[in-house]
Formats: sequence, C-alpha cells, structure tokens
Amino acid sequence: MLATTQTRLHAIRIRLENYTPRKASHRILWEFFLFGFKQGWACLFGGCMVSLLLLTKWLWPPDAPLPRYDFIFLAAITIQAALLLLRLETVREAKIIFIFHVVGTVMELFKTDVGSWTYLERSFFHIAHVPLFSGFMYAAIGSYLARVTRILDMRYADYPDKRLTILLGILIYVNFFTHHFVPDARGFIFLLVGVLFGPTWVYYKPYRTWRRMPLVVGFGLVAFFIWLAENIGTFTTVWFYPHQAHGWEMVRFGKYGSWFLLMIISFILVSFVHPPRRPEKPGK
Repeated sequence: MLATTQTRLHAIRIRLENYTPRKASHRILWEFFLFGFKQGWACLFGGCMVSLLLLTKWLWPPDAPLPRYDFIFLAAITIQAALLLLRLETVREAKIIFIFHVVGTVMELFKTDVGSWTYLERSFFHIAHVPLFSGFMYAAIGSYLARVTRILDMRYADYPDKRLTILLGILIYVNFFTHHFVPDARGFIFLLVGVLFGPTWVYYKPYRTWRRMPLVVGFGLVAFFIWLAENIGTFTTVWFYPHQAHGWEMVRFGKYGSWFLLMIISFILVSFVHPPRRPEKPGK
C-alpha cells in the first residue's frame, strides 16, 4: 500500500527523536545531526537528480543508442516510482512533483524559445526544444519543500492572507514571461514580497525544541542552494546559458534573484497541500 501521510522515515525519525544524550553539549550536537539528517531526507529526490546529472556527465558514452537526456528522464520516472512503492514518499508529495513538472515545463518551453538557456543534445522524449527530464528539476524543488514542511513540522506566525499570496505567485510567474517584452516588474515584486512575508516567522522542530527564523531568510537560504545546484547542472553541460557557450563558468549571481522568486512560487503551491499552521508554542 502506498504511503498517504507518513513514510518509512517516520518510525526512524521517532526513534532518533526519542534518544536523549546524557550531556547538554551532546544534545546540541544531536539536534544539529537531526537537523542535517532531516534536511538530507527532504532533499532525497533532488539529490538523486543531481547525482544523475553528474554520473551521466562522467560515465554516459556519447554514442549510446539511448540519448543521455532520455536516460535521465526514464531514470527520474523510475526513481519516483521506487520512492512511492517503497513508501519513501507520500502520494501527496508525488502529486506535487507532477504539478511542478507541468509548471516547469511550460516555463522551459518559453525560456528556451527566447534563448534564455539552451539544451544541445538530442532526445526522443521532448516537446519542441525542451527535453522532458527538465520538468523534474523544478519538481525536485517542490518535493523538497513538501517534505521539509512535514519532516520539520513547520509552523508560521503572522502568515499573510492566502489570497494575497496566490496573487503574488501569479504576478511572479507572469513576470517571468512578460519581462521579455515590457519593463521588468521584479523590483516591485521584491517590495511586495517584503511587505507580505517580511513579518512572517517560520517555526521548525529539529529535535525537541522549537526553533525559528524569518521566513524571508529561509527563502533566501533555499534559493542560494538552488543556485549552487544550478551551477552543478550547467557544469554537467546538460544545459547552459549564453555566457557559457564557449566554456563553463559560474552561473551569474543575478540568477539568484530569479530562483528566490521561483522559490516563493514553489512555496505558495506547496501551501495548497500543506496549509500553513500557527505555531503551538510561539516564542519557544
């Protein structure tokens, strides 16, 4: 039977959380370990995708009958099926991955058409210039957000009106397309993000104590790691930007702002599956 609310991790997580180190200093280290363990578990699908990119760069023969892009696409589907069948991912999280795949593929179709980035290798599974595995790169973000929300039992104080967050998400998504033809509204959008989410604090529970941080800081940290992952992606030559046409170099940091905004869209989409909850014990 597929997992609906809890994965196989749940029992392991409970055992780890029930362990009590004898010394206070060891409890701090144990909490730090649990935080890293839970973050790693939340990154499971994304980590698998990045591993596929690296392994195929180093090991995939260029003359293989099956194109590299198609292998990545089929491997991503296989990984997703395995996660579900082994109850390492919930059905709800799989639905999020599908939604993100669709949303991401639509953006890819437009962005590759206007030359924002390029896929050069051949493939059977593609739409126009876009190989179908690319949607899974966006899905990995949605998978992470859905899993980390559940695993760290995230709660939110001073969360904005959900209707306003939906309007913000639509505005961000539309601007990704329209800024090629009309003035970029990104500065105004950043201002709106500050107004809506600036007062919001996210509460999370790595071990037994509630920790908190400004939600905007959380957005920024996740966006930074996505930017680092994108550098790995372009290093593997799966796709590249115009400034990388003559050799790999770091993705320009200006893309960080784009990932920050895309993170917010992702967060808003995930909020439909994991509705924001208030903290049980604010201030602790």
